[in-house]
Parts: sequence; C-alpha cells; structure tokens
Amino acid sequence: MTTQELASALGVSLRTITRDLNWLRDAGLPVTAQRGRLGGVTMLPGSGLDLTRLTPGERDHLSLTGLDEKQRAELNASVESRRALSKIAATQSRGVHELLPLTDVVHVDSRPWLQAHTSGTTPASLIGPVRRGRQLRIEYDSPRESCPRDLVVDPYGLFAKAGTWYLVADCARVPRMYRLERITAWKEVDQPRRIRENQTLATVAAALVDQWEHNHAIEVSATIDQTQIERARRILGQRLVQDDQDASATRHKVRIRFLHLEDVRTLLPFGSTITVHGPTEARAHLRDLATNLAHHYAPSPTSSLATTSCSCEH
Repeated sequence: MTTQELASALGVSLRTITRDLNWLRDAGLPVTAQRGRLGGVTMLPGSGLDLTRLTPGERDHLSLTGLDEKQRAELNASVESRRALSKIAATQSRGVHELLPLTDVVHVDSRPWLQAHTSGTTPASLIGPVRRGRQLRIEYDSPRESCPRDLVVDPYGLFAKAGTWYLVADCARVPRMYRLERITAWKEVDQPRRIRENQTLATVAAALVDQWEHNHAIEVSATIDQTQIERARRILGQRLVQDDQDASATRHKVRIRFLHLEDVRTLLPFGSTITVHGPTEARAHLRDLATNLAHHYAPSPTSSLATTSCSCEH
C-alpha cells in the first residue's frame, strides 16, 4: 500500500503514517517503504505475531496481563496465563545491543502494604457463574448493617482494585461494588443477568470508582500540623484538599471530604495534631468518639482500690 492509501484508510496525516512506520521498524517488525511510482509500504508475510499458536483459552487469558501473579492465582488462571505469555515471549528475539525486555526488568505487585489474609468468597469460585451470565443471590455482610443482607444481583464481573477483589453488579438496576471477602454465601440463580444497555464491567467500575473518590456528603475544614501533613495525604488521598494559600510554617489548612459523617473517625489516630473547625456535627461526633474511647480505657474502680491498698501497705 502507499502511504497515502494508509493515511486515507486510517484517517490520519501522512506525517503520522511516516512516524508510525518508523516506530514499527524500531520495534523490530520487517516493514519496508520504497519511494517512486511503483513503490509503497510492505510488510513481509509471516512476520507478525502468529496467534494460531495460542489456544482460544490462552487468547482469552491475554486480557489478564494487568493482574500480578498472586491475583491470577486467585482466579485459578496462573497456568494458562503463563503459558500464553510464554508463547508470546518466545516470538520475540533480542539482538546483542538491544534493550532488555520490560518483562525482565519490571515486576508488578498490585497488593497494598501489610495486607491481611482475607477470607470469604474467592474470585475463582465466582468466575464460573459470572462468565455464564447468570444472576446471583448473595448474602452480604455490610459493615453498616447489623446483620447480613440477602440480595439478588446482576453481575457485570470481577474487579481487582488495590489488591482487593470486588463483584461489580446491578442491584435493582443500581450499580454497586461488593467486596468478595464480605460475601458470606452465594448461589447461582437460574436466570440470565439483566444489565443496563451500553454498560460494561469497565464503564460501571470506572463510574463507581469516580463516585467513591469524588462524591461526598460532608466536607470538614481543619488544620493539620506540619509534621503530619504527609501522613494525612497518604491515608486520606484525594479526600484531602490542601489550601496552600493559608499554609504557615507549622500548620496547614485543609478540607477533607467524607461520604458519611461516621467516616470522620478516620481522623482519631491523628489526635491533637489535627483540629477540626467545622461543621458542628463533625466536631460533635469526634468529641463523642473521643469521650467513649477515654471511658473505654479509664482505670476501673477495682484497680484504683488495689493501687491505694498497695500504697498504704508500703
């Protein structure tokens, strides 16, 4: 094909075609370009990746390359995924002076630090019914409910975020994310899932993450000691908005967004290094939490008597 034909077919400029052809050659693909009336761009036959060497299952498993080895193991997908990746790696040859492949010098571990071992439903146990496109009846132990709830959901699929697995599903046509470790029981329903039109696992998960990170019901104004501002950024993430214009050498004025009033308990570990100025209900809730904590750890009357008795004897 000529560069003009390629540009027309792809809807880009000739300059873009020339740049991309140079990139393909640099990547090691035998693409040649010859000028003149009988010239054109040619790629030698058989030089691309031969996907016929991959089984249908292996081709499907290429979509899991964003997961680390532990997450693939949790899906019972390690063996087939590793076999597919090894077949691809076998097609790549490296010259003496070329760069080392990224797979040799980059290792991905998506888990957060100090993650505890989780129990509950495993990704491998759910992947079958999710792939069959069935409804699920789940028993979900929400931290905001006194007892587990029984729900019928229409699953989009499984979502791994920061080392935690979620079931993304519609419940009564409303999208939700359910932590697998909190699904205490589940059963496949003999009904096909009914998901919303033009919605996919990727679009629904992205919308839920955006909602979680940016939506809030309460915004707290506070000041934080200079010694704790980095720790606050690490723990609170995007929920913390710093007002740099009001910063001093020792204190930082910030706004912190919470989805629920109860979530302000996240500030308790900062003690007196953070001062909440408003709203009033946030200050009142923190005061109640701190008072209950102080009462919880107050010396018991019996221990006080024992100490007094011991002092008298001496």
